[in-house]
Order: sequence, then structure tokens, then C-alpha cells
Amino acid sequence: MSDSVTRDPVLQNDWHVLCRSSELVDGALMKARLLGEDLVLWRYGGKAKVWDDLCVHRGTRLSLGSIKDGKVTCGYHGWAYDEGGQCVRFPSHPGQTPPPTAHVKTYATREGYGHVWASLGAPAADLPLFREWDDPSFRKILCGPYHYKASATRAVENFLDVAHFPFVHAGLLGDEAHPEIEEYEVDSRPDGIEAKNVIVWQPDPDGTGKGKSVNYTYRVVRPFTAYFVKRTDEGDFAIQLNVTPVDETSCIGWMCIALNYSEETPDAELRAYQDKITGQDVPVVESQRPERLPLDLQVELHLRSDRIAVAYRKWLRQIGLTFGTS
Repeated sequence: MSDSVTRDPVLQNDWHVLCRSSELVDGALMKARLLGEDLVLWRYGGKAKVWDDLCVHRGTRLSLGSIKDGKVTCGYHGWAYDEGGQCVRFPSHPGQTPPPTAHVKTYATREGYGHVWASLGAPAADLPLFREWDDPSFRKILCGPYHYKASATRAVENFLDVAHFPFVHAGLLGDEAHPEIEEYEVDSRPDGIEAKNVIVWQPDPDGTGKGKSVNYTYRVVRPFTAYFVKRTDEGDFAIQLNVTPVDETSCIGWMCIALNYSEETPDAELRAYQDKITGQDVPVVESQRPERLPLDLQVELHLRSDRIAVAYRKWLRQIGLTFGTS
């Protein structure tokens, strides 16, 4: 376990997205990286599993191996591990029973919102709640993955920032002729933050091609899980963003979209719209310096329109986060 993870139990004990559930198929191995740790993912009997990507024999990546007879088999010397991570066969010594120490480290694994999640520690809570997901009146669309050469903290803060809409997303989420951000409320609690009545006029706020004033409510419910719902006359449009901290300066964003209107707009069109928006964000976020988000509020300048970002930084400091921060 890397030092950066052990310093941050709040992240070690949280849930993080590793892939879409549909990508993890029986009989195949996948690799992933989380908080600086290399992981291998696989399915057995339909159940997702996440382990250290490390054969305990000579340190080879298990993801280079294969699945044979329901066992992960190392591609170097053929050591075979059962579904619980215990080695059950040494091919070079078939008569020898592998000891309990011949065991791969395994991690808590869950599936939800169309994704596979893992925790490197002891999960302190369930998956972050996305209320619209279980509401049958909402259509759900998965977007991403979006790769950033930037810290997860920077990616989340960008998601919370509305003042950049008229400039980075001109003609879509904002208009340079209307850059004003009205006063809005922010409530900070031990379990996260919430900003209400964030009102912005947008030329095309959701990919349906209709300009309108929208009222956002933003929430941060985990260090790297943020949510908004924007309400219009037609209905509600919500996104939950889950950012996977690959390491301190790279991350992956996964989005779940839910909306209860505009049924005539195809999923592919809404997904392409979100791809375009995020594609505009990524180079800006990757350009930010320092790369790690400064929690000292004196390092950067702040305006009233940055109120939610300031609350996010203060909350990260309160919960003791150091990973991806400076």
C-alpha cells in the first residue's frame, strides 16, 4: 500500500469506480489502477472480484495471466488462485499443498449504477446515493470514462464551477454576454456540502437545443463524488460524477445522467453532448497549476461566485484529505 493511501483512510475506506459492469465479463481479466495501487478485476459466477494485480510468487502481474476452470492462473509459473484469492496449485510441485500465505490480497467489491466499485480498506458506508437512479420516471445514461492528467480534486472542483460556463462552454452551457453569477446558498456539513439556487442562463443546457434559465442544486457527498440536479420547466436533469483517483495527478471521471423529459432525444445524442462538454473541460483542468488542489485559501484568489469551491476545499481539509492536495 502506498504512503499516500495510508495517510488518507477517508479514501482507503471509500468506494471507487473501476469500470463499467458491462465491461467485466466472465472468463476475462481486466487491470485497473486506484490510489497508486495496481489491481486486477475478474468475474466468477457473475460476481465481480478485485484483487492486487500481483502474484505472490515472483511479483508478476496476474492480469497477464488467464482464467482456467474458475481460477486465476498466473502467466509466469502457472500458480492457480481460487475465487477467494488462495493459491491451490503449484504446477512445478503438483503434490504440494500451497500454504495459507500463498494468498492474493482481495478487496471489497460492489456493483451499482452500472459500474464496478472497490474499496481498498473497510468501507465505512454504502455506495454514494444517486436518488434518481431508482426512480422509474428518469431515463438513465452512462457517460465516460473521461481521462484527466490531473488530480481528482481538480476534476471535482471543475464540475462544481459554474462561472466558467460562458467561456469554456460558450453556446452550450453559457453565453459571454451573460457571465454574471447570482448569489447562491452553500451549506457545509460533516458528510458533505450542498449549494442551492445556483441560477444560470444557458443556450443549450442539456443537449436538447433549447435555451433556458436553469436552477442548479450541487452536492458533494464523498471526496470524489459530486452531483447536481438542474430544474427547468420541462423537468429535471441530474448528473452524478464519480472520479477515480488513479494516482495523485491522474484520474478518471464516470458520469451517470438521469432526466425525466425530452424522451425524443436519443441516448447517443445526449452522451455525445456530454462527451463534448467534458472534452472542453479536460485540457483546462490539465493546465491548472499547482496540479494538486491547494487547500490553503491564501494560495489562490476567490470571489463570491467561487463559494462552492471554497466550501469544497474547507471540507476536504476538515475530513483530513491529503491525496491530490497541496
